[in-house]
Amino acid sequence: MTVVESDRIDMAESDPEWTLDEMFEAIERMPLFEGYKAEIVDGAVVMSPHRHVHARIMRLIMRALEDEFGMDALVSFDERIDFPGHLNGFCPDVVKLRDTAEQTSKGLWRYQDVEFVAEVVSRSTGLNDHGPKKTAYAAAEVPVYLIADPYQGRCHVYTRPKEDDYAMETTVAFGEPIDLTDTPLGLVLDTAGFPRD
Repeated sequence: MTVVESDRIDMAESDPEWTLDEMFEAIERMPLFEGYKAEIVDGAVVMSPHRHVHARIMRLIMRALEDEFGMDALVSFDERIDFPGHLNGFCPDVVKLRDTAEQTSKGLWRYQDVEFVAEVVSRSTGLNDHGPKKTAYAAAEVPVYLIADPYQGRCHVYTRPKEDDYAMETTVAFGEPIDLTDTPLGLVLDTAGFPRD
């Protein structure tokens, strides 16, 4: 194992035979700091903290989805979903799945059932959110990808996935509504309560 950054461990380079399942099993055996999540982005283990601002934005997005679709809607956070690309086992901050989604025999959700993903930028994850994750979500044809950036006080909303990119990007300042009525979500997301960091 090679440490690339203080919160990034590249296991794939040290042993190219590792699978996502083996990598996640190794992560589960590692001592993790409380309040951190670990995911695998392009073969690298990335650990990031959940700070108060980060968690608050996640809760507000989840609440809006549950208010719109009900408490039984398949809305979740920090659950592993394997996405297209090289060793991409993401744990999205917030994800909404189709009502008909079913878990695989391994207990995982399929990326083909993802309707919406939201990632809240942390200082250590911003490049992944705007780079390899955006590419993987577009390749997976996730209809709506939202990046909430508490440092800039803006949301970047990507729609109309095409190959490994999105054809449409909308930037909305915190406090302004995000119109998602022409997407599978069919709602307006209120960002008035999104805190800045």
